[in-house]
Amino acid sequence: MSNATPVRAAGEVLTHRQTLTVMVGLMLGMFLSSLDQTIVSTSIYTIANDLDGLSLQAWATTAYLITSTVSTPLYGKLSDIFGRRPLYLAAILIFLAGSLYAGSVHSMTELAIARGIQGMGAGGLLALALTIIGDIVALKDRAKYQGYFMSVFGVSSVLGPVVGGAFAGSANILGFDGWRWVFFINLPIGLAALAVVFFYLHLPAKHVKQKIDYWGAGAITLAIVPLLLVAEQGRSWGWTSVNSWICYGLGVVGIVAFLLVERRAGDYALIPLRLFRNITFGLSSLLNFIIGIGMFGAIAMLPMYLQLVKGLTPTEAGLMMITFTVGILFGSITAGRTISASGVFRIFPILGTGILTAAAIVMGLSLGVDTGLWVPGLIAVFFGMGLGFCMQPLTLAMQVSVPPKDMGVGTSTAAFFRSMGGAVGTAVFISMLFSLAADKIASGMKDAIGNADYLKVLKDPAVAADPANAKLYDFFKNGATNDSLNDTSWLHHANPALTRPILEGFAQSIDTVMLTAAALTGLAFLITFALPNKKLTDPKAAAKESVSAH
Repeated sequence: MSNATPVRAAGEVLTHRQTLTVMVGLMLGMFLSSLDQTIVSTSIYTIANDLDGLSLQAWATTAYLITSTVSTPLYGKLSDIFGRRPLYLAAILIFLAGSLYAGSVHSMTELAIARGIQGMGAGGLLALALTIIGDIVALKDRAKYQGYFMSVFGVSSVLGPVVGGAFAGSANILGFDGWRWVFFINLPIGLAALAVVFFYLHLPAKHVKQKIDYWGAGAITLAIVPLLLVAEQGRSWGWTSVNSWICYGLGVVGIVAFLLVERRAGDYALIPLRLFRNITFGLSSLLNFIIGIGMFGAIAMLPMYLQLVKGLTPTEAGLMMITFTVGILFGSITAGRTISASGVFRIFPILGTGILTAAAIVMGLSLGVDTGLWVPGLIAVFFGMGLGFCMQPLTLAMQVSVPPKDMGVGTSTAAFFRSMGGAVGTAVFISMLFSLAADKIASGMKDAIGNADYLKVLKDPAVAADPANAKLYDFFKNGATNDSLNDTSWLHHANPALTRPILEGFAQSIDTVMLTAAALTGLAFLITFALPNKKLTDPKAAAKESVSAH
């Protein structure tokens, strides 16, 4: 086969065994990317304390989020021009460099920079892994393989908090602070992925002579960075503060500029607007965004409930979320195998968004202070199943609704919209939770103080003298505000009779957030019915048959 031969079905390029070997490398890369979205969440408090930068901890998360989201469509477009393999290898190397730096930092500012470098690599790991599978595997098998990839996403999103908590809880591992292994653990996994991809992924060389859309890249950066910044920082700044309004304004200017630039760029645009004329591509993009908001926001609430209301440690909460992994494994593999066998995909987003909406409603109506742990555990199974039914079929639908030359753009656009939705949903719902909690806790405490039994415990000298209740009495003195709710580590060591109104306030707030998430996923459920009711067909196979016929 000459280097000029285009990549088509799997059998023409790689044997089944070679495909499986390459898949291992791609899955390791994807595992790194999705693991790093969650592994820092349970260790950041320890890291920030060690680096004397508690007030700067949000920037470490924000930096990763911004660079990974902005770089995703860039990788997609550049891989369509220069080929997947060099871009994927570059993404792994950038991610490893960021991980090595992050594990060696001595300040929170340095950590934010290192996380930004990690994010620049991570943006390519997820989108390009799915794109490469699209290149080397025929459609009839692709759904099945991509189902396994979505399972990796689910497993890593649950393992992250558990592993992060375990490392942060260790004072020293092999001569380094325990938390530094949150980043160093990426090195052996990343090197293994690099070796497999380098030695076994041999796609034909590709260099399409085409302009690179630098203006589009600049405009999308101007649009996304301020909006992600305000989503992450809005709660501490204030949603109507000067900083927030500047971010809103810059975001709107960036969106308008991006649309104008992309329209002018035509075919060489970063995300060609012509793709959105295809109803499957356009609706799938919208669904990815809405599902990202509702679903990832909701997924953030379950661990929050388990830790804040039920008093579980971050590691215990992570282990409880294993039921979520069971759901996503079942959903992804079932959807993948069924689509591979029949080509029918529309039923899965309909089922998935329906299950997500039902799970969010049940969670919003059933979770309280005394709810048994089996209830959130069971709800997590259905959240995972709904996610598995939605993510992979929608990505597949976007891949096959674009011409083969735009495969990278199609796949990265799916990841881009889902990532944007997830960032917005997580930030907005957590801000919503704490804003609601401040009011509900204040109201609950006012009612409790009117109760004679509660007042008797509150005024008991022995209870007041107990050091475990010191911060609780400070809380009563200062009242429930966003600032006083920033540290709740004392909550489950204090007197349970006195903390009950606080726990009830948090539980009621989580319920309200979940019902809001249900409204969003319900909207997505209605939109799924507009998806075309047709079988997915492989454009590469169709092109091959057309050439053979002539």
